[in-house]
Amino acid sequence: MTAKATSQATWEQDVLKAEGPVLVDFWAAWCGPCRMVAPVLDEIQTEHPEKITILKLNVDENPDLAMKYQITSIPAMKVFQGGEVKTTIIGAKPKFALEQDLAAFLG
Repeated sequence: MTAKATSQATWEQDVLKAEGPVLVDFWAAWCGPCRMVAPVLDEIQTEHPEKITILKLNVDENPDLAMKYQITSIPAMKVFQGGEVKTTIIGAKPKFALEQDLAAFLG
């Protein structure tokens, strides 16, 4: 896994104050689709390290953040830029579909 974990403790520094876009993968260990999308996100991170940072947030370990960002189903991915949510992607998708959703950031 190349995607780094973030948490309530590191959220502000990792996500809100980050330079450039940050995709946060809201996931849980028991979620099958989350495990399916993880290697795809790792591939995207490996191929575009200078364009986007991909972080994982375990919703079971960080329920306050999951509630704050209205995560009602997982996997859910939100792209933050300048401390704000710029786009939301819900559900596991194949790589080409995720890259299309992220085209504005990967350009």
